[in-house]
Amino acid sequence: MITTGYTDEGTDTGTDTDTANTLVLIHGHPFDRTMWHPQIAYARQAGWRVIAPDLRGYGENTDTAPPAPGKTRLETFAEDIIGLLDTLGIERFVLGGLSMGGQIVMECHRQFAHRIRGLLLADTFAAADTDEGRALRRTTAERLLREGMAGYAQEVLPKTITPRNVHAQPAVARHVLDMMRGASPEGAAAALRGRAERRDYTGLLSGIEVPTLVVVGEEDAFTPVSDARIITERIPGATLKVIAQAGHLPNLERPAEFNAALGDFLDSLPSPAEAGS
Repeated sequence: MITTGYTDEGTDTGTDTDTANTLVLIHGHPFDRTMWHPQIAYARQAGWRVIAPDLRGYGENTDTAPPAPGKTRLETFAEDIIGLLDTLGIERFVLGGLSMGGQIVMECHRQFAHRIRGLLLADTFAAADTDEGRALRRTTAERLLREGMAGYAQEVLPKTITPRNVHAQPAVARHVLDMMRGASPEGAAAALRGRAERRDYTGLLSGIEVPTLVVVGEEDAFTPVSDARIITERIPGATLKVIAQAGHLPNLERPAEFNAALGDFLDSLPSPAEAGS
């Protein structure tokens, strides 16, 4: 059994879910839904309903009967998300994700593209892991189970947000560190193992037919601008926004710039009714 913690804020633009403006935001690893606070507030004020779930094994999401003990595949995350949206009666939506969340968004599009009005892919990459990358994820999973999250969180903080922003934005640094320290080692390890086995989504990008915004921090040490350019070039009509003076979490490091790009993107979308939903 799984119990999902989620944020559901804002009001629909219509009483019919087919004509509602709904934005769904998927967090990355090893974070939780609070990483989207600036975007939830922004989109809500712009008249959107915003859904931000905690992923299986993270935040307030509990999983007492995992489908594969010790491993959570992207397919499972996607199934959880659509299950929540079905429960909430949401048929059509704009879907966004950052880092692992972006890869989950790609898996969601593979599974249920007909439900998606638009995509936000932030600081992510589409290719499968190399052999070295898979080995590192599995080794890290074992480390988290053995040592817990604290040492790992402190180690990766200056790569998750830029070293400059660690010092210049102490509140952001504390938030990021608290999310990482508060993550379940078991949940994070399971996600790492599942993510190591993910498919290569690169070949699927050319089949994306909905408007897509790709965002990346200019100084992202995990998924550099070159990865974002590959995604942008493969998706027909996709738009790329590079956020200056930001690392892997530009939505927290430079929320005004990130929100401006998100707002322009949402404003550019046809309404659900116009899109034929």
